[in-house]
Amino acid sequence: MNGEQLYVSVVEPLGPAIERVKTVLFRPFDLGKWFVIGFCAWLAQLGSAGGGGGGSGRGGSGGGGFRRRAFDFDDLLQRAREGMAAAREFVEANLIWIVPLAILGLTIMVGLWLLFTWLSSRGRFMFLHCVVENKGEVVVPWHKFRERGDSLFVFRIILGLIGFVVVAAGLLAASSCLIDAATRGDARTIIVTVVTVILGIFLISIPLLIVKKFTTDFVIPIMFLQTASCTAAWRQFLPVLSANIMRFLLYLLFQIVIGFTIGILVVATVCITCCCAGCLFALPYIGTVAMLPVLVFGRSYSLYYLRQYGPPFDVFRAEQQAAAPR
Repeated sequence: MNGEQLYVSVVEPLGPAIERVKTVLFRPFDLGKWFVIGFCAWLAQLGSAGGGGGGSGRGGSGGGGFRRRAFDFDDLLQRAREGMAAAREFVEANLIWIVPLAILGLTIMVGLWLLFTWLSSRGRFMFLHCVVENKGEVVVPWHKFRERGDSLFVFRIILGLIGFVVVAAGLLAASSCLIDAATRGDARTIIVTVVTVILGIFLISIPLLIVKKFTTDFVIPIMFLQTASCTAAWRQFLPVLSANIMRFLLYLLFQIVIGFTIGILVVATVCITCCCAGCLFALPYIGTVAMLPVLVFGRSYSLYYLRQYGPPFDVFRAEQQAAAPR
């Protein structure tokens, strides 16, 4: 396929995606259907989380202020060394119960990660089925996409392990440097190490997040249409991606714009309702049902964007053929 002969827009899919939301959720409005599709959407998002933080400070002027800050930093280093020594003594004195407890905790966390990833892998096909077929079904897509869901599960686990190993290796190396620098009282090494680790994790996360995003937005629909294997779907998608790098980059940038706009609307809704909507959105499953128009729009937008690359990537082609005059 010659990518230069294609007309691909990030704006045109907005209209069909909004119409899809109206068709699936409001024509007609069926509360039972909302809750069923909402369950599939909730299952698809199972285990997803995020967070953030910030800080502030104040400074002084003159040499005295600089010495005072240097003294405070040295005092902090001393406290850190004392804390690490105390922690090491505590661990060495209580290994008999810390090791089994750590193994148990790690086993539980890994088990929950595997369970949530497996359920959400199946759920993503279930939610896609509901949006494409305009149906509120659970049992049918759960069984129909078992093989595809399992293939996606394996791919996501491998991707997650790659990210974990790379990040963990960086953190271990950074921890060694930090401990050594704290022992020597080397403030410059500590600052450089922290900044390097943060930038390194950020740079490593970008390609992993892009692969995750393209898998959800494009590879899963290709699996839905053509193949049960995630790797085979990626092999079909890669030639299109390589021939249209700038277009997909624009898609990612436009997704940021869409996400920012939706975020503003959600915050406005929370403020207008005096945080009542925020409490509703925070409830497991119920919040997903309340946000269903946004979720259906997001899922539909990527599908309408993908179909611009040709009939083999159009998940709605069966619907169009059925609606075409004979």
